Amino acid sequence: MESIRGLVAEKPVVVFSRSSCCMSHSIQSLISGYGANVTVYELDQMSNGQEIEKALSSQLGCKPTVPAVFIAQQLVGGANQVMSLQVKNQLAPLLRKAGAIWI
Repeated sequence: MESIRGLVAEKPVVVFSRSSCCMSHSIQSLISGYGANVTVYELDQMSNGQEIEKALSSQLGCKPTVPAVFIAQQLVGGANQVMSLQVKNQLAPLLRKAGAIWI
C-alpha cells in the first residue's frame, strides 16, 4: 500500500496498467484526450509489478486490477468507473479539480 501511495503522490493522474491491456490503453487515451499528462505504470514491466498488482486487488479492491486510475491521489476505479464519469460529464471537472487540465 505504501508503494502505491508513493507512486501516486504529487501526480494529478496515475494509471496502473499492463502493456497488453486494451482497456488500459483506451482509458489512457480518453484522459490524455483532455490534455492531461497521465503517469502510467506498466505493471508487467516493473520489477515489483506483481506486488503492486496484489496490493491493488487485495487492499484496494480493484477487480480487475488494471486499469486502476487515480486522480488527485484518490482511487477512481477501473475502466467502468472512468467511463461512467465520462458519460455523466464528471470526468473533465474531476481532472480540472486535480490540476490535470486547465480548461
